[in-house]
Amino acid sequence: MSIYDAVKSLAADQGKSIYKIEHDLKLSNGTISKWNRSVPQVNRLQAVADYLGVSIPYLLRLSEDDKHATKVQ
Repeated sequence: MSIYDAVKSLAADQGKSIYKIEHDLKLSNGTISKWNRSVPQVNRLQAVADYLGVSIPYLLRLSEDDKHATKVQ
């Protein structure tokens, strides 16, 4: 799972869309979706983590945990 997928999953659990997060945080449209193929800037990742009520390490673990789970299966 990419960081984007981790953010998308947490957002869905909270009933929020990626668009709403970007809008509320005044990020450019598509900023978060680019995290599917690139590393986000720390200040933007921190803002999204704060918005979702989690830490950056949590987001990174969530994205890494899924990678390990798919390798085991």
